[in-house]
This record gives sequence, structure tokens and C-alpha cells, in this order.
Amino acid sequence: MNSFMSWVGGKKALRDIIVNSFPLCYERYIEVFGGGGWVLFRKPPMNDFEVYNDMNSHLVNLYQCVREHPFELKNELEYVLNSREDFNKTLKIFEHPESVENIKRAALFYQLIKYSYASSLDSYGCRPHSLWSDFPIIYQASARLQRVIIENKDFENLIKQYDRPVSFFYCDPPYFATEKYYSNVGFGRADHERLSNVLLNIKGKFLLSYNDCKEIRELYRKDGIYIREVERLNNIKQRYDGGSKYAELLISNYDTYEREKAQKQLCFFDDYFN
Repeated sequence: MNSFMSWVGGKKALRDIIVNSFPLCYERYIEVFGGGGWVLFRKPPMNDFEVYNDMNSHLVNLYQCVREHPFELKNELEYVLNSREDFNKTLKIFEHPESVENIKRAALFYQLIKYSYASSLDSYGCRPHSLWSDFPIIYQASARLQRVIIENKDFENLIKQYDRPVSFFYCDPPYFATEKYYSNVGFGRADHERLSNVLLNIKGKFLLSYNDCKEIRELYRKDGIYIREVERLNNIKQRYDGGSKYAELLISNYDTYEREKAQKQLCFFDDYFN
């Protein structure tokens, strides 16, 4: 299924490649930098233990309200206006968001996501869209999230808390040297190094998506680490350079082709015995 929202750096374009690169066996799935949740919602719901985490408290509050209060959230969104004036009023409210109760705050934050330019949260997008069309997917997302634990933790504390030999961490951090595109994340070089240090010492498995740059390649150029090159359409450049691609990396401590190899092996045996 699709996510109920867009988000800066969302993995809509790469979600199939990412999910098909999951390890064959794990019992705990932890999405460390949850964002729009495109990988979580693409991942088939199984009997594994699932965790969604993000450091953005407004985003986490929205996810909690989608899971626990979808009908109340829908009632708050029903009469939202798609207008610059209303958008700017909502921005003003978020200067002091602690004065707004959780469901109302979630609705206002969702309005900013939907009506801002490229989900940037800070400028009106001037795009025709009715939030009413979003209500069915919000209800579907609520059902999908019922057994998902939602956390609001620093990535290092989260990874250490949930790390087990049977744990699998998918990490989609703010990309190196592009942190300015993410709202109020404060994710600098020291955090990229801190993430590398914690992932390279876990008991479980990890899959990490990053922009392709020499700094990140250096951080993960270690024995037992796989670095795989992938690409997607560059959405930012499509307006003036159609077909432009953006190079990314999938980094892991296991072979990301093991599912594909297992599938080919099964097909081989099927052909052999038929």
C-alpha cells in the first residue's frame, strides 16, 4: 500500500528496490528514520515485530493520531481551506505548537505537509488538492499501523534499545551535505559518523540508503559491508532536465541480493523436477 503522506527525502521511487533488498530472515523490523513511511507501508505486514521512529515530534504525533484517532483527525481536516491565508495562519500556530492539543496539532501539521511546496512545510504550494480524497488512505494507514510501535527517539538510543541478532534496521537518514532540505533536523557530519559507528557494531542486520558521495563511501568502506549503487529519477531536475537521474547507495552488512538468489534457486529446482 501507499503512504498517506509525502515527505522530504521520501523513498517512494526506491521502495520496491529497498524492500526486495531486505534480508531473508529477521524477526524485528525497525525503521529508524521513519519520515513518510514509504518503505514501511510497502513492506508486507507479517508476524514480525515492527517499529517506526522519527525525531520529529510533530510527525510522530501525526502517526500516533492516524493510528489511534483516524475519525477525529478526519473531522479536523474536513473543513480545512486550501488557501495561502489559511496556510500562513497554520505556520503562525506552529511557532508555539505546545498550546494545541494533539489531534488538532496533527491535523494542522498534515495541512502543512499537503499544501506546502514539495512538502517543505514552509511555503504555500499553490496546488489544487482536496484533503477529502486523502481520507480513505488515512483509514487504511490506521489499520496498517495498529501493531506498529511508534517511537520518538534519537537514532543511537533507538538502535541500541532494539538491537538483537534477529533485528533488522532500515535507515534513511538526512543525506550527507543536503541537511538544509530537512526541517529542523540538526543532522551534521558528527551525526553521520555517529550513525556509522553504531551500525558497524550491531548484533543485527542493517540496510542504509544514502546519496552517493565519497564521504559516505569512506565511512562504510569496511570488511563485511556491501555498498550497492542504485539510481532514481531526480524529481527536482525533471522540470528542466527530463530523465535526469540521482545516484544513491544501498549499504548493508549482508548481501542485498540474497532474496533474488534464493528466488532463482527455487525456480531452478522447480524447472529441474518438472
